[in-house]
Amino acid sequence: MKTSSSHRSFRRLGAVLATAGLLVSACGGSDDNEADSEPAAESSEPAAEPAAEPAEEDTLGETETEVTLPPDDDADSIFGGTLRYGLEADVNGLNPSSSALAASGLMMANAVFDTLAVYDENGVSTPHLAESFTPNDTLTTWTVKLREGITFHDGTPLNAEAVLVNFNAQRGDPLVGLAIMPFFPADETAAVAVDDLTIEFNVNFPIADFGSLVTGQLGMVASPTWIAAAKEDPTLNQAPVGTGAFVFDSRSEDSVTRFVRNEDWWGGDVYLDAVEFYPVTDGDDRNNLLFNGDLDALHTTNQASILDLLDTDDYQNIIDDTGEESYAMMNTAIPPFDDIRARQALAYATPIEEYVELIGLGVSRRATQRFTPESINYNPDLVQVGNDPDTAVGLVAEYCAERGEETNPLLGTTTCTDGKINIELQWSGPSVVQTRIAELLDEAWSVGFNVTFQELPQDGHVLQTAIGQYNVNTWRQFGAVDVWSDNVWLLCATINPAGLSLNWPRNCDEERDALLFQATAMSDLEARAEVLKQAEALINQAFTYVFFTHTTWVNSFADNVRGVCDHTSPEGVKMRCAVSGRTWLSKVWIE
Repeated sequence: MKTSSSHRSFRRLGAVLATAGLLVSACGGSDDNEADSEPAAESSEPAAEPAAEPAEEDTLGETETEVTLPPDDDADSIFGGTLRYGLEADVNGLNPSSSALAASGLMMANAVFDTLAVYDENGVSTPHLAESFTPNDTLTTWTVKLREGITFHDGTPLNAEAVLVNFNAQRGDPLVGLAIMPFFPADETAAVAVDDLTIEFNVNFPIADFGSLVTGQLGMVASPTWIAAAKEDPTLNQAPVGTGAFVFDSRSEDSVTRFVRNEDWWGGDVYLDAVEFYPVTDGDDRNNLLFNGDLDALHTTNQASILDLLDTDDYQNIIDDTGEESYAMMNTAIPPFDDIRARQALAYATPIEEYVELIGLGVSRRATQRFTPESINYNPDLVQVGNDPDTAVGLVAEYCAERGEETNPLLGTTTCTDGKINIELQWSGPSVVQTRIAELLDEAWSVGFNVTFQELPQDGHVLQTAIGQYNVNTWRQFGAVDVWSDNVWLLCATINPAGLSLNWPRNCDEERDALLFQATAMSDLEARAEVLKQAEALINQAFTYVFFTHTTWVNSFADNVRGVCDHTSPEGVKMRCAVSGRTWLSKVWIE
């Protein structure tokens, strides 16, 4: 892939050249569905993986390769223009205290909300709306000082009370609250206003970097006036009010959401007149809109679309495979996957090599765990089993002989019929790629499973997963820059047996949790990595996930879009250019 004034590639952590001469980024979720998780992409027999290039370790123990920025040509930023951005899906609302913000929702939310902290280019949290984060000696109390003089789009001041309103609204939400529950006490001591601009957060266990917890949705601060109004009128969840670089203008769900420039943004000049987000669930259709000039930018994890984007010199691409993984995920709370033999059988029957070849298309690297091989946290001893139908058949026979007459509560059938386990495979769509994935999996799983299909819109898919109404689904997740922030998807504390859970498989392992908590308190990256490797081994042994690939995210921009990676913190610290498919638009301008 050439780098020139017309083709500028910002290469992210861990990208290496594939044998076909394409930029390899792990890919593991089909571009056409997710929930900060998403189904997988195309695969085929994996070509031998190239040796990873040596890379420097950053503070998070990940690897960073070259970041190639467009030449600035001494050009001055230009005010004006509307950026049209293609997204993989829409979301059911844009309220950070109550909405399930997948990658597309977080991308839109970045326009209107600011976060208390952001990640710098090395993946280390740095203050943003906050001026400072100060811990006590035991790392169990963090004092957060806000910046002065910031107001929300509706004129409400940003102060400690506003942050407390957001925190308590998130904690009180049935779904978003699950992301807070493991970290904070359940009473009012969790967060206390010290003065008008200072909040004291008390946590349940030592946290070495509190800032990383508030770089995403949990750190987005909305107007408390708007939050109160949205509780009375839920339609206002579609019309967000924040402190961000853009102000909400209009929204037609599944069509277009428009934001206009905030003339008084506390962070400085905003160059675009407006940004418009268009959800286009099919990756090929999204690409075609970009190629035809109907979009100026898009994000995608669709491997075929990525190949097309890299095959032309007309677009700038940010390529990142260090975040999420794509995988199949099983619900351990109900039959048949409450029995590890059924989970093992599905894993052994999975056509991993075919998936990586036919869905990964040489773009996505095969995954065995949450970490890429370049990560300090990578456990080289772990194997993702698959392509072993004989072992799968034996496990199915054993399961059906003992439990075949029990009921699968999701399907309303016995767990086994004709010597095979009955299951439902769920994914989000409509998506051509996801349907191909389902057909590929079904063909292989049929040696031991009777598979029925359920395709749902992304918001319905997320909801059914959260309430445990699934057997197995395709998913994309584990995209936190600092790995400990992904604990919410794994801990026993985020399982609600009677309701919504963020531990989607509902698998509780106290030994695993103890290791994750231990790692969260550690600043020594090498020591922390050894603990994380032990936790990852327990995750592997539970057979709740069948890892396919490391998800390759590409954010692509037309040649005349500038300033994509020019964002800095108020202190001038260069921010990370992209995180799991979302970028920042406050400094973007159109040439």
